[in-house]
Amino acid sequence: MGHRPATLRAAAAVQAVESAVVLAAAVLAGVDTAAGRSYQQGSGIALTVIGVASAAVLALVASGLARVRRWSRTPALLTQLFFGIVGIYLLQAHRLEWGVPLLVLAAAGLAALLAPPSLRALTRQEQTRPEQAKPGQEKAGQTRPRQAKPGQEQAGQTRQARMRPEPRPPGKASRRRSARPGAE
Repeated sequence: MGHRPATLRAAAAVQAVESAVVLAAAVLAGVDTAAGRSYQQGSGIALTVIGVASAAVLALVASGLARVRRWSRTPALLTQLFFGIVGIYLLQAHRLEWGVPLLVLAAAGLAALLAPPSLRALTRQEQTRPEQAKPGQEKAGQTRPRQAKPGQEQAGQTRQARMRPEPRPPGKASRRRSARPGAE
């Protein structure tokens, strides 16, 4: 389990609230379908089923954020974009009681997900616990010194040091030739 910054916990909470909002909308669609207020019976049932399934997926993403799982970052960002778009649509339809809260949720979710502590937590490489490390693997935070292959520089050796010509044996004069033929 990774480090859970407060911003990531906030993003998980926003995602969970959004899951509850989608579930509430699905239940309202189901109630309208059962009362005969749906455009078509089949579409009302389909909308209800899709809404309940979407709420379950959003809850799964919220759980992934709470557990600091890398895979949860992209679906959570897409959820915030979706909620923002729906919020704008509702505002344009003069449904302020639904549109404003959705925009606030989307902005809070985006801010929490894109905060540097959240990004660091969700983008770091997976680490194994020291007791679960396989033989030859290093504990988290430790690195094994890298051995240079022939022709590669050693750690700390600069590029200039690699580029210097090797000294010539004494007694041999070096004569520099020009790149142009016949220039000597």
